[in-house]
Amino acid sequence: MNSVAVPKELAMDDSTEGVTLYATFVQDVLKNYENEPEEFSDLFAMVAGVDLSDPLSLVPMDVYNRMCGWIEQNLGKFNLIQVGRNVGETAHEAMVTQKIISPSSASPVQVLKGLIEAAQHMIQDPKKRGWVLLESGKEYAVIRRTQSFNSKLQLGLLSGLVSKTAVSGVEVTFQNSIEEGAPFDDYLITWQLL
Repeated sequence: MNSVAVPKELAMDDSTEGVTLYATFVQDVLKNYENEPEEFSDLFAMVAGVDLSDPLSLVPMDVYNRMCGWIEQNLGKFNLIQVGRNVGETAHEAMVTQKIISPSSASPVQVLKGLIEAAQHMIQDPKKRGWVLLESGKEYAVIRRTQSFNSKLQLGLLSGLVSKTAVSGVEVTFQNSIEEGAPFDDYLITWQLL
């Protein structure tokens, strides 16, 4: 078992002032709904006036969070988990492109460490929030969300990322949950080695 020093924050900081992320992640949120823009007009209205033509243009985190909140409230948790898989695909592709990970040999823990590094590049946050790897072992890891993005979306993102490695039976659950009174969302990710 490997543990790391945990930041000393006492509770999640949900502030979004000055926080932006790449437009590609907003595109990932919209991907499942773009064939029916009329049915999901409230969702698309949230990005009216936002430049999505350049995937690397910056979008306020507030916009992204409102979109995810709308999906969770109106379409349910499982729609949001699927959106998380879209975001995971984009994050994985970015990690490979930036040579943060090797697509053919990265272990689950290497992918999670890559996510931590990639988040620092793809999310512009004056407070440098994102992810913290709390502990890891041969067939598990615990990672903490320190950024304000939707907690349930991360179930899909983390599952999708770890599933891209040479393992099977990937499961992601909350070890600690803000919704249940914990100060942070900590995700327990388990897998079986092939």
